Amino acid sequence: MRSALARSLNRALLAIGIFAVLLGLLEVAILPLTGPGAPLLIMLPMIFWVYAGAALLAWSRRPSNRMGLLLLLAGIAFYLGSLSNTTIPALQAVGAVCATLVLPVLVHLLLAFPAGRLESRSTRIVVAGTYFVALVLEAPVYLWDPTGPYPPFAVADAPEALALSGLIQGICGAIMMTATAVILIRRMVRADATHRRVLIPLFTYGIFALLFIPFSALVVARLFGGDEYVRGYLQFAVVGFVPIAFVLGILRGGFARTGELEELGTWLGTAGSARQPIEAALARTLGDPSLKLYFRAEDRNAYVDAEGRAAAPSTRGWHEITLDGRTIGAIDFDAALLSDSELVRTASNVVAIAVDRDRLTAQLRASQHAVLRSRERLVMAADQERRRIARDLHDGLQVQLVMLALEAQQLANAGEVGNLPERATSLRLDIDAAARDLRNFVHDLVPAALIERGLSAAAEDLVDRMPVPTRLTIGITDARLAESVESTAFFVLAEALANVVKHAEADSVQVVLARSQDTLRLEVRDDGIGGASDVAGTGIRGLSDRVDAMGGVLHLSSPRGIGTSLTMELPCAL
Repeated sequence: MRSALARSLNRALLAIGIFAVLLGLLEVAILPLTGPGAPLLIMLPMIFWVYAGAALLAWSRRPSNRMGLLLLLAGIAFYLGSLSNTTIPALQAVGAVCATLVLPVLVHLLLAFPAGRLESRSTRIVVAGTYFVALVLEAPVYLWDPTGPYPPFAVADAPEALALSGLIQGICGAIMMTATAVILIRRMVRADATHRRVLIPLFTYGIFALLFIPFSALVVARLFGGDEYVRGYLQFAVVGFVPIAFVLGILRGGFARTGELEELGTWLGTAGSARQPIEAALARTLGDPSLKLYFRAEDRNAYVDAEGRAAAPSTRGWHEITLDGRTIGAIDFDAALLSDSELVRTASNVVAIAVDRDRLTAQLRASQHAVLRSRERLVMAADQERRRIARDLHDGLQVQLVMLALEAQQLANAGEVGNLPERATSLRLDIDAAARDLRNFVHDLVPAALIERGLSAAAEDLVDRMPVPTRLTIGITDARLAESVESTAFFVLAEALANVVKHAEADSVQVVLARSQDTLRLEVRDDGIGGASDVAGTGIRGLSDRVDAMGGVLHLSSPRGIGTSLTMELPCAL
């Protein structure tokens, strides 16, 4: 559904179109459409309608651009000048004053294309000069020539002054036309290939029209013996084709559509709850229902949609959205439907901030979901560990203690039995075994070396028991770290070394344990077969959750055939 702004624009353009039609019909009603000049006169309102139609097209494509207004003003200038052909004195006066007004408006049109404004001082000077020539220097023609085309308005008969003013007007007009041609040629030369394709046909015809109209009398005199009707047809044809040339330039890409883009800007200003998703707004604005919007996921080095699904390789049009030099997203579109890549680029610039905001929001939601999943896994891991401890105590140490209690009771009931010393010795050995199992169990929970001597000693103990040649580099002091930091680092190291023994098929391992300011860094590298994964259900995933919970980072790199590198960075401020 189109916005209120778009509907308002359409109503305004419709009103202008209706008004232009009525003006043209009014001129038809007041023109003396009799005699051989009737076909020539009927061309006047038709040319005005052509200008009005071109203006409406330009306005609909770029509502904020002034090209539509300039085209309409050119049509009005031609319309006012044509009123001199009526039989109404007041309208003839208007026509006399505006007889050559169409020329400076055409110059203004050409020099303002396609931006709709005069972008340099030289163009503003030339346009002002042409208006001066057409309005001020034209005045002697109807003020000082009682025998001229407008005798009722002559205030004096001054042929010499008229001739001098005509010479001055001709020289000034030639200077302005030459300057206009130079500026247009320079713009064509400096334009890139894409814009030159549009500018060369339009500017070439514009230069031809500006030179032909004032010098058409000489051309007709040489070719047609000065026939005024032929001159009129040629002039009207040349002037009437000017808006058509602009329309062709517009449709060839020199005037990209921005009406929908301005509506898109209005959409960005609507309340968030009432606003449709950016992807839908872009699809409607660009007219491509198949358009897809993807966000840049830095952590995954990929593009994902709003649901977090990775973008498939595109064989269609692809445009990256950037903001402050950062790539924040991409638009996947139908290149056959949207051949104007400039329109896609402009639309991406309009929505860039909104895309970045939605991207950050999606990342925040994903982080929240990841935290929740991580907490769930930590709770499940803790529950599983408690069950394992309970099972091990029940099936192992508890059974041993029950058996020892029974054996001790048997000894108590045996009385004076000859083998009592042997049975007591056996009982002591069983008690020693139970104590040893208890120590091993406690070591598995929290190693004694870690408790008594710290992380460095515990790491050395793990490395000493490795069946694979392992090199340990320690870059931390003997100062004790927080218990949670030491235990987390120890279990990461233990899991990494266990995975090397179980899966890596490595010939050597390197372990680096270092501290940089307030960060503890642990790196375990092997030269094995690689292919390790941190998917759900693996020990690495559980450790990653634990590291994340403490504000750290655990990174796994394991390309097949190259080896595995596990790196942990953990805050360790004392």
